[in-house]
Order: sequence, then C-alpha cells, then structure tokens
Amino acid sequence: MPTTTRTRPRPPATEPAELDVMAVLRALADPVRLELVRQLRESDVPVACGTFDVAVAKNTLSHHFRTLREAGVIATHREGTAALNVLREDALDAAFPGLLDAILPRR
Repeated sequence: MPTTTRTRPRPPATEPAELDVMAVLRALADPVRLELVRQLRESDVPVACGTFDVAVAKNTLSHHFRTLREAGVIATHREGTAALNVLREDALDAAFPGLLDAILPRR
C-alpha cells in the first residue's frame, strides 16, 4: 500500500482589499517576525525557510511563518523540497500605503 504525505491546505493568498490591518499589525508586533520581514524586504529573491538569520527553534520559526502567511504579509511557495518566502510588499502597500516604510525604514 503506497503511503501518502498529508499536508495541511494553505489558505489562499489574501488580496489587498481583504487584508486586515489588525492582523497585519499583530503579525508584525513580534520581534522575530519583524526580523523575518526585514530580511525578506532586503532580499531581491525568495528566501528559503532555513536560511533566515534568527535564533529560534525550527518549530518556532514555522509558527512565525504561518502567522505571517495567515495575516497576508508573506507568501510561501515550494520548489522541490525548499519552501521559499516572499514579502507581499505590493499588496501591503496597496492596502496600507506607507505602513512598511513606517515600521521598517529601508536602510
């Protein structure tokens, strides 16, 4: 009997009009999540989950990624075995102009 891997269905990406400012602000209120977003914002390419420079356990990091995804701050897609993350900067700017710049000024 072949085995199958069960995966949780991911919620669809949130459109800018559907982003909830309170959910986004709650997601960005945590220092670890804010650092993840900062690193994504500074990257020109999608970033694999295991390559972020944060000092938290893998399961804790997974929780932070899920929180950011569910709030619509990031999007994650798979390429092979890697989970790649991108900041949904355009969607956030469309829904909340200037929010990211106010919270995370570019260096």
